[in-house]
Amino acid sequence: MGSTEKRIEMLGLELPTKLNRGSGVVDARLQGDMLYLSAHLPLDEAGKPMYVGKVGAEIDLETAYKAARLCGLNMLSTIKDYIGDLDRIDYIVKALGLVNSAGDFSSQPAVMNGFSDLMVEVLGRRGQHARSAMGAFALPLNVPIVVDAIVKIRD
Repeated sequence: MGSTEKRIEMLGLELPTKLNRGSGVVDARLQGDMLYLSAHLPLDEAGKPMYVGKVGAEIDLETAYKAARLCGLNMLSTIKDYIGDLDRIDYIVKALGLVNSAGDFSSQPAVMNGFSDLMVEVLGRRGQHARSAMGAFALPLNVPIVVDAIVKIRD
């Protein structure tokens, strides 16, 4: 077990089991030393949404923050499955969060903090990243947030 996985354990976190998607969709694609990650949702191990609804209407900010953290845990699980060792993460380059927002909700960055805070808790400075957080009218499965990212990998 690498130091990143020990850190996850020390934080009392657990990486979910990775779910395979359909044959035409991949969760990650490595190009050179850059790993491009597809959008990750706040799903449980059975592939069902843990959280549903529009933020600012059916879901409050605190719950949406937790959903963003779960997106991050699911993403770390994908990275581990894809490259084998989370210690190979050099740093998170960029992340994009789309927030399923009620019409008057404008705190998308605060929702995305759930993902960003988790990355720094787990990876330290390697988890700091550029990011965008934007509102969306609707998201798949009516989840409150989806997050994709670009990660620099080291040998």
